[in-house]
Amino acid sequence: MQALVEAIREQGVILPGGILKVDGLVNHQLLPHLTREMGERFAAGFAPLKPNKVVTIEVSGIAPALATALVLNVPLVYARKKKPITMQEPTFTAQSLSRTKGGAVDLFVSSEYLGPGDRVVVIDDFLASGGTLRALAGIIALSGAELLGLGCVIEKGFEEGRARLADLNVPILTLANIVRMNEAEGVVVEAGR
Repeated sequence: MQALVEAIREQGVILPGGILKVDGLVNHQLLPHLTREMGERFAAGFAPLKPNKVVTIEVSGIAPALATALVLNVPLVYARKKKPITMQEPTFTAQSLSRTKGGAVDLFVSSEYLGPGDRVVVIDDFLASGGTLRALAGIIALSGAELLGLGCVIEKGFEEGRARLADLNVPILTLANIVRMNEAEGVVVEAGR
């Protein structure tokens, strides 16, 4: 997705701790034309698998996941990071480490919205080490749903998350790949894979 690659080159900022700040593109401000194209790209890649649900994690995954769900015309379910009092048991839970939150994050999905018979694609903002996606894949497995594929807007290819998720045996589609990032070169980004 060339427009996304160019936007990352122009706006991406490297922060301490290996964090790439792209909040003007995907998680604090959204650019509608980019978000729409993200959904179209993910939907084109995953439609042949015939998903009946898109699953993501609040908050940053919601926009690209919703854009995908709109094109596929299927429901979107997002994992909550704090269990609301309205979420009734049974729930599916997992824990993930979050670099941007600085620690462990609990994820919750209600059994009302995910279960056996669901064919799921996961859409999220980043694929880095793969821990958050692994936690979400665990929730999907607990629910009895079938995981069909993983889609991420931005992959940090140098962090090897794709390799760590290979045992899930599902396609992984990304729209931009960060080859490396450092002070000398800045953000080196290419089309996703």
